[in-house]
Amino acid sequence: MVLTADWSKLERGTMDLPRRQFLQFAVAGVALGAAPSAARCQTYPTRPVRWVVPYPAGGPTDIIARLLGPWLSDRLGQQFVIENRPGATGNVGTEVVLRAPADGYTLLSVGTPHAINASLFEKLSFDVLRDIEPVIGIIRTPLVLLIHPSIPAKTVPEFIAYAKANRGKISVASAGSGTPQHVSGELFKMMAGIDMTHVPFRGSAPALTSLLGGQVQCMFDTTPASIEHIRAGTLRALAVTTSARAEALPDVPTVGDALPGFEASAWYGLGVVKNTPVEAVATLNKEINAGLADPKIKARFADLGGSVLAGSPAAFGKLIADETQKWAKVVKFSGAKPE
Repeated sequence: MVLTADWSKLERGTMDLPRRQFLQFAVAGVALGAAPSAARCQTYPTRPVRWVVPYPAGGPTDIIARLLGPWLSDRLGQQFVIENRPGATGNVGTEVVLRAPADGYTLLSVGTPHAINASLFEKLSFDVLRDIEPVIGIIRTPLVLLIHPSIPAKTVPEFIAYAKANRGKISVASAGSGTPQHVSGELFKMMAGIDMTHVPFRGSAPALTSLLGGQVQCMFDTTPASIEHIRAGTLRALAVTTSARAEALPDVPTVGDALPGFEASAWYGLGVVKNTPVEAVATLNKEINAGLADPKIKARFADLGGSVLAGSPAAFGKLIADETQKWAKVVKFSGAKPE
């Protein structure tokens, strides 16, 4: 038996439906038809993101991550959770990230120590240039030559003279072997012709604590970590390590004024596991660029003594490659070893 329909009655029946009910049916039909398409349009990130800082809390890398983490959370609608995984000059935290899926949900703070470690450590389970996808360079900062106020020196030449007169009695702290703080100190010792005992710590914060307490006498540290101590007068800043004076410390001369040719800086950026989806890298790059252009964040970084890098993933990748080559020469010349 063939069933037939009286379309005129059906049409009249439809028209007899209350208008509100008819519109509800219509909207429901559109929603059902659009559901698969909406699912396909979901974009990164769709769940919380872990940002691994491979150094202790309170250091410059940690400060930078905690300034940008809330910005990304607000912009992208997902929580960006900062996780400190210190150890082995950043190698422990880096390995944690490299064991994670290449999906953009585990981020890595990448900085100068990664470029130094490539030549400082004879055997590493990873190669930053090969295994890390650059996302964006964030800021570059000078380091500052700091001394404990008990040291009777007001200038770099006076400090060099004091160190030579007290050979073997001066300890120089660092955030760990292979960090910018360590290598900058080695370069200074070499160029100044002085002998200082290197005392590595697990991060900038504990090294500064020891310097503040007078257990060590000097340290090269980044401006984000040390500037408040300088302003408070609890530590004395003798010079910055860049070729030009820092805007945040305009009255502090450069090391190069006393030792021509001396130059060092620390840089910070973000990376992910190689082969992370292009969409995730592009989204992170775009939103962090926006954050670095935001007047409040930009002013905060300037107040910490840093200059914004920003730019493309490719630009950050070139910086990592160039710095890896540069610090390899310094490590070889100084004979620095991990401790």
